[in-house]
Amino acid sequence: MRSEGVFLERRGALAVLVLRRPGRLNACNREMFIQLEAAAGELAEEPLPRAVIVTGEGSDAFCSGFDVNPDNPMVAQMAQALEKGDPRPIEDAIAAIRRAVDRLAALPAPIIAAINGKAFGGGAELAVRCDLRVMDPAAVICFSEVRLGLMPDWGGGATLTHLIGSAAAADLILTARKVGAHEALQLGLVNRVSAPGKAVEEAVQLAEAIMANGPRAVKSALKVIRAGRNLTLEATLDLERTTAVDLIASGECLHGIGAFLNGKEPDFPDLPVKPD
Repeated sequence: MRSEGVFLERRGALAVLVLRRPGRLNACNREMFIQLEAAAGELAEEPLPRAVIVTGEGSDAFCSGFDVNPDNPMVAQMAQALEKGDPRPIEDAIAAIRRAVDRLAALPAPIIAAINGKAFGGGAELAVRCDLRVMDPAAVICFSEVRLGLMPDWGGGATLTHLIGSAAAADLILTARKVGAHEALQLGLVNRVSAPGKAVEEAVQLAEAIMANGPRAVKSALKVIRAGRNLTLEATLDLERTTAVDLIASGECLHGIGAFLNGKEPDFPDLPVKPD
């Protein structure tokens, strides 16, 4: 039997993170949050990936969120906290989840969710915390937390609102209704719908298209895109200008422009771990 957990695979400049608990629809327990945070920490060190894919083991689920199971120590601790009226263990549990997901989402590389099956609760949140999403036509996304008397707490509720707007986000979160691939595409919830059973392969193709470009250019553009979620348009325009100056000054464009003028494909150097 294959072991459970979060597994990191390197494919050259591409990194693939696989959530592997198929018997629990890839639901996350304490160990997986620890492993996810550790994997994100490893990816922040050399060699830096040019793109990261996150997916689930098997074809049934991307991730079904937090493992609501009495065997999960986090559940037991929160239950005891409720009995005692002490919110601190609850705060600690949510902080541990957010620490892992935030560290992944902050990686200086495009994060692509390959939604190969059910993305429920925290799994739906994890998907929207990624920069891009590819979805299998048979997959389903559901922000199911309110059915359990809970609400999004992996950072996905706020991110969803920025992604598709407050009214559409309210519809999905407050009803906890299931969304299929084609509606998700119409809503702007996902970027692409793959061929059946090919979400990971489509995500790899998307990653390869990104990785063919200048890594500093991609990192710089991504920085502005992410920051723009929380800044005014004027502040984002200022950040875009200063970031573009820094990018040009790095000299990466010399490789791209030189290759273009000579009718060749550019060979961009990898990113250093520390900023230029």
